[in-house]
Amino acid sequence: MPLTITAQPPLYGTANAVARIAAASRRAQQPQSRGDLVSLAMGEPDFDTPEKVTEAAAASLRSGRTHYSPLLGEASLREALAARLSAIAGAPASAADVLITQGGTAGLSASILGIVNPGDKVVVPDPTYSLYGDLVAMAGGTVVPVPLAPDLHWDLDRLADALTDAKLFVFCNPVNPTGIVHSREELEALADLLDGTPTLVISDEAYSDLDYTGRPFTSAICVEGLRERTVYCQTFSKSYAMTGWRVGYLWGPAPVIQAAARVHNTFNGSVNTVVQDAALAAVEHCAEDVARMRAAYEERRDIMRDALAAVPGLTLSAPEGAFYQFPRYDLDLPSVEVVAALRSHGVAVRPGSEFGACGENHLRLSYAASPRSITEGVRRLADGLAALR
Repeated sequence: MPLTITAQPPLYGTANAVARIAAASRRAQQPQSRGDLVSLAMGEPDFDTPEKVTEAAAASLRSGRTHYSPLLGEASLREALAARLSAIAGAPASAADVLITQGGTAGLSASILGIVNPGDKVVVPDPTYSLYGDLVAMAGGTVVPVPLAPDLHWDLDRLADALTDAKLFVFCNPVNPTGIVHSREELEALADLLDGTPTLVISDEAYSDLDYTGRPFTSAICVEGLRERTVYCQTFSKSYAMTGWRVGYLWGPAPVIQAAARVHNTFNGSVNTVVQDAALAAVEHCAEDVARMRAAYEERRDIMRDALAAVPGLTLSAPEGAFYQFPRYDLDLPSVEVVAALRSHGVAVRPGSEFGACGENHLRLSYAASPRSITEGVRRLADGLAALR
């Protein structure tokens, strides 16, 4: 008998989580890098992980700590983080409410999937880190983007309208992609907007150690009116140059952390013991390394800002934190087309539209690169933009 091939249905239907993500996602997949390409697109430090961290990992391996870890994380690490969180919050933080996660991404995933039900309204700034929208879509929620003010800080009037009946507000501080830092006054204004409501907050503070404003960084968990409703999401990736280690943590209201733990345990299981031992070494011994890298980023920020200021047609953002610049360009072209053209001139950046509709006509540039790469990358960018004119 001849072989009959029957058409198969698609792997997922229109209501499937994969389809929802595919329909909603703005995340751009960059082509594979080339040896002759200068990358200002990276979202990770170019520094090596501090030596004390790698030494702690090696010692952990040698001592045979290669078995399953507790699902919530190693007690020693959770207790050390609770002490740190208590200092940040100005109020006691219990280790029982700390969840160690497979990087910041898994922490965001676990918290959003643990909070958001189908149909729930979730407010995000626009532009912002694109993963938030994908996770809300995965959970079946509805994303409500709120355009920023011209200075790329929150437009509080628009935000007040959008937050009505919202289940959740998700933001990062310092901000990927804009590089701005939300002040205590902004966070207190947010607390006032949410007063008397059940709306929860996720504060993604992955870049909190990279603040160049000259004022003390204000975490959401140290603001009265936010602390009791906020899930604090943190990672070791940025501060400690540990992107490949995949370790982060959550802290927040006990019921929310319990729900996030259920999701994380289902998707990820426990974080491996060795990286938790390494993370503990980072917490206890690497403050000087963090300060050294932060100082280097601040110098690189200035190099990039000065170089970009000489490029015609760019309006620069205020690089207050993280390691990003988010300039606006004056060409009448979509940012994905501009990025493609710039690659042909030997420099990789990210399109502003990846981070929201209001990010269009912007480019995200990272100064987590060597000073030489920054200088050469901006030179190539200037040549590419001139060619597009």
